[in-house]
Amino acid sequence: MSTTPATQADLDSIAGRLGRVPRGVVAVAHRCSCGRPDVVETSPRLPDGTPFPTTYYLVDPIAAGAISTLEASGLMREMTDRLGDDEDLAARYVAAHEDFLRRRAALGDADVPEIAGISCGGMPTRVKCLHALVGHALAAGPGVNPFGDETLDRLAADGGWPATCPHTGADA
Repeated sequence: MSTTPATQADLDSIAGRLGRVPRGVVAVAHRCSCGRPDVVETSPRLPDGTPFPTTYYLVDPIAAGAISTLEASGLMREMTDRLGDDEDLAARYVAAHEDFLRRRAALGDADVPEIAGISCGGMPTRVKCLHALVGHALAAGPGVNPFGDETLDRLAADGGWPATCPHTGADA
């Protein structure tokens, strides 16, 4: 997948969705079918100096709400348990962690020693935040983050995001 520079219109859209000015946005990493940003690529160090390991930040509130419902169901614990039972899955999750670190390094994470070796969402040993894993999956494309992909599949199977554009109602 490829990122695109964030325009002022993108930043305004993101601010409206978050209810605050977005911080450290480098680019739009994924867009909804209607063209609105739903994942942003964020600098590993925010403008105020704060380290920010969550490179791919999900900004779509509808997706975030649907993912929160999945998190509340205990799905993250089930996914973490599967890591101990499935060597192939565990290896793919380690590969996702490494992919994430490579992508963040391209943004200059060598200048942020506080987050060296730390990716997101609990990778590579547990599942901690489905929002972050979905952000990575959408930015990287299918087949890179197994739990991000699985979460997206569950959302679609439930008839939720992104089966239809949450902004226009059109098919995604």
